[in-house]
Amino acid sequence: MKKLSVPMALVLLLLLIVAAAGHSKHHGSKRAGQGTPGVFDYYLLTLSWSPEFCHSAAHAEKPECQSGHYGFVVHGLWPQYVEGYPENCSNAPGLSNPAEMADIMPDAGLVAHEWTTHGTCSGLDAEGYFKLLRQAFASVKVPGRFAAPRGSFSIPPQDVKNEFIQDNPNFRAEDMTVSCGNNYLTAVSFCMAKDLKPTACQSVRDCRANVVRVTPVR
Repeated sequence: MKKLSVPMALVLLLLLIVAAAGHSKHHGSKRAGQGTPGVFDYYLLTLSWSPEFCHSAAHAEKPECQSGHYGFVVHGLWPQYVEGYPENCSNAPGLSNPAEMADIMPDAGLVAHEWTTHGTCSGLDAEGYFKLLRQAFASVKVPGRFAAPRGSFSIPPQDVKNEFIQDNPNFRAEDMTVSCGNNYLTAVSFCMAKDLKPTACQSVRDCRANVVRVTPVR
């Protein structure tokens, strides 16, 4: 077998590093690795736009995509640092009945994943964490246009924020982020202190598209 030259070996090494970095992306901030339960700066409540998630054939078998009647669903309540975020902070057990979250998190697999990856960093047990997650979700009013959209529509990301602010005047634009993929809306996130009061987001990527397309609820 022919040996690689040193320059070629370095090129391959760099490509592997880049590929690994691509798989570690998470809502635009840098993963800081395993943390200590309860040691973080604020929460990021992320609401995924289910119609766009379900538009992919790869997700057709997901529970939330079977009915097609979901709009925003909870992706997670993620402990954050000012720079980066912790993951997998302990081996504490999750919910004994993940189905109790099905009304806002339709996929039991997602519930288990969110607890293991993020909830264990909250410093709460599973019951306390998901109770807090539910409270965080209930504290955000979804604007009518997104609660029951009639057909697809286009909107600037800043106007997405403005509509949420209109119905949630305690939030400011800097307390929210809009996520997009290929100029389609994928999520809206809210930065909250540990007591769930709005707080400014830190080092979380915002959608840079001028306009995003909103996939309709079926």
